[in-house]
Amino acid sequence: MSQKRLFHTVSEQILQLIADEGYGPGAKLPGERELAEQFGVSRVTVREAEVALQAQGKLVIKTGSGVFVCGVAAPHALPTVSPFEVTEARSLFESEAAALAASVITPEALERLEYLVRSMDGSNPDLDADAADREFHRVIAASANNVAVLHTIETLWRMRTEQPQVMAAHKAICEIDDSSRVEEHMAILHALQARDPSGARRAMRAHFNRLLSAMLDASAAQAQQELERQTAASRERFLISTRAV
Repeated sequence: MSQKRLFHTVSEQILQLIADEGYGPGAKLPGERELAEQFGVSRVTVREAEVALQAQGKLVIKTGSGVFVCGVAAPHALPTVSPFEVTEARSLFESEAAALAASVITPEALERLEYLVRSMDGSNPDLDADAADREFHRVIAASANNVAVLHTIETLWRMRTEQPQVMAAHKAICEIDDSSRVEEHMAILHALQARDPSGARRAMRAHFNRLLSAMLDASAAQAQQELERQTAASRERFLISTRAV
């Protein structure tokens, strides 16, 4: 069984254990060694599974204390926001999350980030580029070890993926230029690997600055197209008598 397949299987087993044992929000899971013995895998595989579940908002890993179950809250209705508002907010929160994570991120999380960033070029048949992108940001947010920060970033991601206007804006950007994605995320990863909070913050902010710039370019292009359409329609309407003569 491949490491990737094993990793996902253990994640599912942990979730099933939580359900079977009735672990509620805030409950502490058994230790890595105990889980590894129970599932018949290595402790490294257990850690990778827990990191992934933390990135999904289902577990919280507290260094020196253990792994705890997150509360499952019903999703609240999202406000109507513009693509620029969401991206600006993500830049603010995710840049600081990256800085927080840089000092405490685990080797397992760094390995997962490297796998994800190498999947963003679309060459991985088991993981599409957009899914890899989203999990990359989730792993960093979870690695900041701050539940409030993770919840905020998860909510911003909901706005990114559930608001039609925001979704359309990102789709337009990808169609125009998606060539910088791997390079930008690799720069973030390198700063995290170097345990460099300032570098991680700068790299994350540079990524979002490029997104905002691309949004502005796309918005300007759409405005120009609309102006040309309206001008053509006006010519068709008001100059028709000239052509008739």
